[in-house]
Amino acid sequence: MLNKFVVIDLETTGNIPKKGDKIIQFAAVVIENGHITEKFSSLTNPQKTIPAFIEELTGINDDMVKDAPLFTEIAEKVISLLDGAYFVAHNVLFDLSFLQEELIQAGCEGFFGPVLDTVEMARILYPTADGYKLSELAEKENLNHYRPHQADSDAHVTAELFLIMLKRLSTLPQITIDQLTQLAGGLKSDLQQLIDEIVETSSERQEEIPRSIEIFKDIALKKSFEEEELEAVDKDVQYPSSEEEKIEVIKHGFQFFEKRSGQFLMMDSVYESFQNQRHTLIEAGTGIGKSLGYLLPIAYFSKQHKLPIIVSTHTIQLQEQILKKEIPLLAKILPFKISTVLLKGRNHYLSLEKFHRTLMDENDNYDTTLTKMQILVWLTETETGDKDELNLSSGGLIYWNKIKDEPTVFAPNQGWQEKDFYLKAKSNAQAADIIITNHSLLLSDLKGEGSILPEADYVVIDEGHHLEKTAGQFFGYSLDYLSSRLLIGQFGLYEQKQLFYELEGLLSSIPLQGNKLMHAFELNQMVMDLNYEMDEFFKLIALFAKTKLTNIKGFNRIKVRFSHTDSGKEIKALIHSAERFAFLLKDLYSAIIDRLEWIKKEKQSLMSKEENKIEEIFTFVNELGELRNTVISCFIKESKDVKWIEMDTRSPQNITTFIAQPAFVADQLKEKFFHSKKAVVLTSATLSINKSFDYIMKELGLDPVSTDQMTISSPFQYKDQVQLFIPEDLPEINTVTLDDYVIAITEHIITIAEATKGRMLILFTAYDMLKKTYELIKESGFLNEYVLIAQGITSGSRTRLTRNFQRYDKAILLGTSSFWEGVDIPGEDLSCLVIVRLPFSPPDEPLTEAKCQLIVRQGGNAFNEYSLPEAILRFKQGFGRLIRTEKDRGIMFVFDRRIVTTKYGKSFLKSIPAIPIKKGTMDELVEFIHTWL
Repeated sequence: MLNKFVVIDLETTGNIPKKGDKIIQFAAVVIENGHITEKFSSLTNPQKTIPAFIEELTGINDDMVKDAPLFTEIAEKVISLLDGAYFVAHNVLFDLSFLQEELIQAGCEGFFGPVLDTVEMARILYPTADGYKLSELAEKENLNHYRPHQADSDAHVTAELFLIMLKRLSTLPQITIDQLTQLAGGLKSDLQQLIDEIVETSSERQEEIPRSIEIFKDIALKKSFEEEELEAVDKDVQYPSSEEEKIEVIKHGFQFFEKRSGQFLMMDSVYESFQNQRHTLIEAGTGIGKSLGYLLPIAYFSKQHKLPIIVSTHTIQLQEQILKKEIPLLAKILPFKISTVLLKGRNHYLSLEKFHRTLMDENDNYDTTLTKMQILVWLTETETGDKDELNLSSGGLIYWNKIKDEPTVFAPNQGWQEKDFYLKAKSNAQAADIIITNHSLLLSDLKGEGSILPEADYVVIDEGHHLEKTAGQFFGYSLDYLSSRLLIGQFGLYEQKQLFYELEGLLSSIPLQGNKLMHAFELNQMVMDLNYEMDEFFKLIALFAKTKLTNIKGFNRIKVRFSHTDSGKEIKALIHSAERFAFLLKDLYSAIIDRLEWIKKEKQSLMSKEENKIEEIFTFVNELGELRNTVISCFIKESKDVKWIEMDTRSPQNITTFIAQPAFVADQLKEKFFHSKKAVVLTSATLSINKSFDYIMKELGLDPVSTDQMTISSPFQYKDQVQLFIPEDLPEINTVTLDDYVIAITEHIITIAEATKGRMLILFTAYDMLKKTYELIKESGFLNEYVLIAQGITSGSRTRLTRNFQRYDKAILLGTSSFWEGVDIPGEDLSCLVIVRLPFSPPDEPLTEAKCQLIVRQGGNAFNEYSLPEAILRFKQGFGRLIRTEKDRGIMFVFDRRIVTTKYGKSFLKSIPAIPIKKGTMDELVEFIHTWL
């Protein structure tokens, strides 16, 4: 075995050696026989200036390298280190290509031995990791990484990580290792050679399968140990009604238990709501301990009455928090056992049968190969088979669509049933006391399509302020160009060798006498016609949207209302195109179904590979039918839905979406959901407006007489923890142009950032204003030492942007809609919140416009009944970002002077806790910031 590995890391002046970028630091760590035997590192003189951003990143400056050796002087040493070794690096292609260039320029031969990439290895061996940066993996394995972006430190940490991964690889079950070896030929590095050598040299390898693993049909799986039977219902389980009894129960779970009266009040309200079979709204302020506030009483209620209770949340983060943090705590404190299950939609679960069938398919691309290897390792760890555990690339998600669980055309293979993750989740749910799910799945019962959820009369809805919006999307339709094109592209033209080609291949092996099937040539023409019509259809949608626009200077992302009553040639052309598109979808659907039926009829036995293809085509046909149904519902059937187009004017066709939703869902929710449940508890930190629940009850269709309402204030001392500042030297937002307003607020943001040393969250209501402000701050150069993170500009999800924000001392985060809530940044990481303008929805926003028109038609006041309450709820959400614990302190700026100059502005202030308010010029306010912070 090549038992020598050299882990290399370089710091360089840039990314392109061919354009003259040079190495400024070289580091190598040598590993032999599983131990680090040598380390070598040296700064090198690049004979050019080190760029400022590289200096900032690495801490290496021109002075440090001016007396360092040239790379040519250490080249011989580098060659001797690499002799007879594997070249190992984190993102190996970068380090290898750079080093090759420098070695060749130094007159050496370069390195041509085997290479290993620790990023690629980590993707396979840590399939559920949050990220694969060196710092993230080091944190995961508790490795000290003192000086990131310095080659010696990076190389040492990479070497330690590599040793851990070698060990991890060698402890996998033999069958998994064999399968990984077969797949590893498709990787970028020489992992296949490494695994072969591990297998060869470990003939004494323990062949016993670990107790936690079982082999099922050639796949190593994590063994599921049956839960011990939970004890039968105990009629003596008594809910702890007094404060003393609650304290007695709860203190078992805490080292230091601190009594929260608000939490106890919430527990009693939830328990009484279920006992009395009444719907209840509970607004629970930050810091109450809301999750335990409802979990404890529902656990007692479920146990006493032997009934399942559903807990529904809006975000995956909260589901994970409940499952990983709150439920273990609950298990610790309860005097009895409860069973809990997290339930998601069917296609979240892996179909083992499909995975097994496709495992050794040939001609996989790189992403598919890597994903298969990830899944093989993951199957030795997962108990749920839930996709959300995996960290998949976008290419990996395409492969996932082939192996996810969904209804099948063939009777499921009984042999696989006992290990089916979806069936297991379903059966666990049937037996569970508490079922955690999301709002969409909770509502899926209402369409009557048969749900994965068991029957349950008692429900807790956390993040309840989202239910109305989710219901709107749920009862509506959405149609976009990209997914329509991808879908039809899956079938492809015959010569593109996609599903169409596969389908004809299946047909070619059976006699075709007596069939009335369409000829392949005709079918090919139909696919061409369909592609043409689809392009035309989306072009006409964009064309229609453009005719409705009058003044869109500076705005790229637009929303335009669509109505069948509109006149003009554009709408007629669009409706005709929709009809043609729907007809062609129906014709293609029928032609494929005819072919599938003929194959099933004529072919007595199918190989598993063929079954797999038919399954894939069957799934495609179902999605084709759904697409046709959406086109008909949006354009051909009459409906009262609000319809609108969202698009980007720079690239209209590719980013065009058509949406149809009911304006109000209150009636549907009332009839189909609330009437069918005995008791529903809705909770959130933002349900009331100025102590009244009228707005939310109207939106959800709840009856004020049969619904209890309760507000539980936060235990935080807001008046000591928060200061609210309103600058008086800003223009009124509606009296100046967007550009002038951006100039004014940018000056203020720079001043505030310098006073607070960053750690600022700035909330915008529109992306265009955010983008212009970001660009102006950058251009000004005043905040160059601050890290600027902007939603939609800095890449990454909301969670990743928030995590990056917390990583730097001097950071400013600019966010729009999704950052107004659900972002949790406790402690000193966030000390300043800026609300740029009051969060009213634009009056011409299609859904807002439709709701307001309906209210006016019914004789109501649209501003007071809809626009104002909706904005206040969002304002409360934004305010909630600042103070997350009782020790937090922070300042809040509201730039929108309407909060003090208008009558309705008072309603915003009355809906948040009472806090000191300071008004004045920016200079006066900055003086105060210094003394207060």
